[in-house]
Amino acid sequence: MAASRAAAAAAAAAPAAFTTTPSPADPHRYQTGFGNRFASEAVPGVLPVGRNVPQRVKYGLYSEQLNGAAVVSPRDAIQHVWMYRMRPSVAHGRVSPVPGLNPHIESCFSRANDKVEFVASQEAWDPFPLLEKAHDDDGAGVDFVSGIRTVGGQGDPTLRQGLAVHIYSANASMTRRAFCNNDGDLLVLPQHGRLHVQTELGWLMVRPGELLVVQAGLRFRVLLPDGPSRGYIQEVFGAHYRLPELGPVGSNGMALPRDFEHPMASFDLDDGEGEGAPPWDIVYKLAGGLHSCRQAHTPFDVVAWHGNLAPYKYALDRFVNLANANHDQADPTIYCVLTAGGGGGGGPSLTDVLIFTKKWLTAEDTFRPPYYHRNMSTEVMGLIRGRYGGSSHGLGGGGLSYEASYMPHGEAYATWREATTRALRPETVCDDATAFMFHIGAPLYLTRWALRGEGAATRHGDGEEAATTTHKWDDVRAHFLDHLDDVDADLRAAGLPSLVRRSPEKLN
Repeated sequence: MAASRAAAAAAAAAPAAFTTTPSPADPHRYQTGFGNRFASEAVPGVLPVGRNVPQRVKYGLYSEQLNGAAVVSPRDAIQHVWMYRMRPSVAHGRVSPVPGLNPHIESCFSRANDKVEFVASQEAWDPFPLLEKAHDDDGAGVDFVSGIRTVGGQGDPTLRQGLAVHIYSANASMTRRAFCNNDGDLLVLPQHGRLHVQTELGWLMVRPGELLVVQAGLRFRVLLPDGPSRGYIQEVFGAHYRLPELGPVGSNGMALPRDFEHPMASFDLDDGEGEGAPPWDIVYKLAGGLHSCRQAHTPFDVVAWHGNLAPYKYALDRFVNLANANHDQADPTIYCVLTAGGGGGGGPSLTDVLIFTKKWLTAEDTFRPPYYHRNMSTEVMGLIRGRYGGSSHGLGGGGLSYEASYMPHGEAYATWREATTRALRPETVCDDATAFMFHIGAPLYLTRWALRGEGAATRHGDGEEAATTTHKWDDVRAHFLDHLDDVDADLRAAGLPSLVRRSPEKLN
């Protein structure tokens, strides 16, 4: 790889009062806020004043705009960014399909695709495999783009409708390769190992316990400072993530806008540019297929930018939890960090991203674990760290669970027994846990790879358990039947007919 150095001006720039402070785990500064219009210069005085496309930009830079919404859109729906770069991004070689780069990415979710299918049963996977460190000195291995595996989805990016759920497992940094997803915005949740992400608009260091959003059309690459990494991805087609409405909550609570962090402008200079220098490989995903082109220069040459289409990260432990204080439970959507799609027309959202972190439970005379329920939405849940309940199947860090639309689910019977008989007192839950849920507003296709593919994680229920006649719900008792005499007495006292008694065999 040719030597590459960041612009000295970017590193030496005096920190502004509204930027964050670097730390040992994250060397970068960030602009804060959600939905803001940001402006950032790696070299002072580059951004034009009072215009976007002056006849001559300072230092001979090129003006370039990226639109993330239809040109004719309501003002509050417009998302775009102006970039001032050394070379326009159109300066690249021929774009060609590369179907062999990663055959495990799916984007068309319909009966016409024999690689996906509807599954009504509950599904859960052990932690997905974590690749061992690549031993080759040249860094050969599986990078972020090659390590994506699709678990499921619905819709189709060519229609600008739907989403996909993926996992990734990588053991090599992207060196002279960049990735650009033209199908939709990517929400990434690392579970093992930090991701050092270079985007056209600047750097972000994303640790397990943070989420990252990179919008469609932005080029980026992923470095692995801690070695092998694993995590989760949700991709939305034709929509952007936004903060949920607060309703009666009012002005504060849940995810605070000021806790979302956006990069500062930063650019690279390729010292080895020119004849004999290794080319850059730019990989584009379009309609689920991967395409590639080569160019001799770095794609990360944006000296200044302004706009509201900018990648961001958010630390999940900053979420302000809400809960019922005295009795009963609230719907789990009070744990919503971000949402996408739906909203204005009264229909369901495309997806809600829920986060479960440490919180207090104080409700009296209340069943505190998640109650048994059936939802219109499909639930896909993963665990970043610790131990989390809320389901009849145990979930390990790096694992995943799936509950189909309208299918019943809930805690195991043993958990119900304990929760209905224990003495209640104020307590904390999720003390050492961070879990998330994609609450998806439509049925989800699962991929053949996730269900039966080589290299996928082990599904719960596979193997010996699947071959037995016993089931984890066989010990559930109908406790009502233990109280039939009391029920009869209450019916008689109310002037109602007694129960029609049946044989003990039929009652059980």
